[in-house]
Amino acid sequence: MRKIKIKAFGKINLVLDVLGERDDGYHEIKTLLQGITLHDNVYIEKCAEGINLTCDLPQLSTGADNLVYKAASLLMKDFSQIQGIKLKLEKRIPVAAGLAGGSSDAAATLIGMNLLYGLNLSLKQLREYGGLLGSDVPFCLYPLTAIGEERGEMVTECVSCPEIWLVIMKPPFSVSAREAYQNLAQITILQKPDISMVLKALEEKNKKAIFKHMNNVLEYSTFDLYPQLKEWASKLQGLDVERVMMSGSGPTLLAFVDDKNSADKLKSFVKLQGWEIAVVRTTNKEDIEGRMRFYE
Repeated sequence: MRKIKIKAFGKINLVLDVLGERDDGYHEIKTLLQGITLHDNVYIEKCAEGINLTCDLPQLSTGADNLVYKAASLLMKDFSQIQGIKLKLEKRIPVAAGLAGGSSDAAATLIGMNLLYGLNLSLKQLREYGGLLGSDVPFCLYPLTAIGEERGEMVTECVSCPEIWLVIMKPPFSVSAREAYQNLAQITILQKPDISMVLKALEEKNKKAIFKHMNNVLEYSTFDLYPQLKEWASKLQGLDVERVMMSGSGPTLLAFVDDKNSADKLKSFVKLQGWEIAVVRTTNKEDIEGRMRFYE
């Protein structure tokens, strides 16, 4: 086994509640995380020495500040048998979109190096490494459906989501997650999420109830900072969609629909200059189990 190709799936938040600020400067959250089929591709192979990282997106750093580089460095530091690693990223998940693209790439790197070098690390151990890299990395190691607590890095699997189709729409600007969290203290949150209601809907495979009870408190903050984003969300909600919601701290909007046909129609209808738009569905076990391809 000389090379591995891994699909690095993105994620969305079906529920995101902010419980308060922590002593370490982060915020305590409770979130319901869900994998989506939009993915980057990460190619991993052994090399003689060092970390060789390339990417098809020229504006993305491939140096020591890249999460993939950090993931490789973390394992190389702890396992002397890792002399070198070559990594290539094919980016498909929009950057700085609240979809965990970088975190998913880092998770794929941990998985690939674990296999290539026979480290025999368990999912629990990989999640411990992932937690050192970022809040979303532990979930992205097995991106199905899970509850995330503390900073989001404490992951507990729950009943998987039924197949849901949605259109992802990333506007041509980024949002500072730090700014979105800090602004929460300045605004009124009209409705706090009830994650138990969404979990009940998942158990019952009741998509209408899932759509009804989904909620993201950071919407209030990001929409306050970027009123045009709130305006676009309102316009989208007026179309033939089940629910429009923001992912993470934004700015990506998620339009949930009945089926793939509805998603394709919505994508063809929405004309937003400079936006990155994709039709995706929620991940299932077959997606996760079939995400790797091995080359000799």
